[in-house]
Amino acid sequence: MTHAASQRVSEDADFTALRFNMIEQQIRPWDVLDDRILETLGTLWRHHFVLPGQEKLAYADIELPLGHSEYMLAPKVEGRLLQATAPQAHEQVLEIGTGSGYLTACLARLSAHVDSVDIEPEFRQRALLNLTREGLNDITTLFTADAAHGWSGQRETYDVIVIGGSLPMPDMLEPFERLLNIGGRLFAVIGTEPVMEAMLIRRDGENAFNRTGLFETDLKPLRGLSAPRVFHL
Repeated sequence: MTHAASQRVSEDADFTALRFNMIEQQIRPWDVLDDRILETLGTLWRHHFVLPGQEKLAYADIELPLGHSEYMLAPKVEGRLLQATAPQAHEQVLEIGTGSGYLTACLARLSAHVDSVDIEPEFRQRALLNLTREGLNDITTLFTADAAHGWSGQRETYDVIVIGGSLPMPDMLEPFERLLNIGGRLFAVIGTEPVMEAMLIRRDGENAFNRTGLFETDLKPLRGLSAPRVFHL
């Protein structure tokens, strides 16, 4: 075996161990027990989706910078939101906030198709390269647009919607809730710093939406949104 080949084998073993530890020490303890979700997270190489020089941090329990003041979600949060929304093999997914394309890839592995929107053109180009390398470009469609106040692009409705940035006020959910099919699920983080609530919204009828709190977190607002102003007397 050549030196280069030996080095690649060693690196693969290192990343395999890091990915295994990510699942067993971060994701499972956060009550992510769905076999489909664990298999998806356990077969994608997360370090392929981070910036150069951050590969060894890709499996750590942290948010990683993507550039343009944006961050990749922590692995346990990705696991929880995937389990909560439970995308199925026949379902259509909308993702607001493509980033590097890692969560896009997870959603694509679990569903029929993913439409993903990001306001930053560089992210679309980077994610397209990442998804093409994974063979997922044919079941993902990427857009560059401002979708902070809703999306009227590819489809009229979706089965699953994932919002990758926080919404300061609950009433900002309404444009996204209306994009859900009956029985559809929406993941969103609502609130302002320092404590926000991750929520799952299910559309049970034409005008019936069931909102369930999942966990507390802290997530940057979607680009184009800002927290409500507070006036002090």
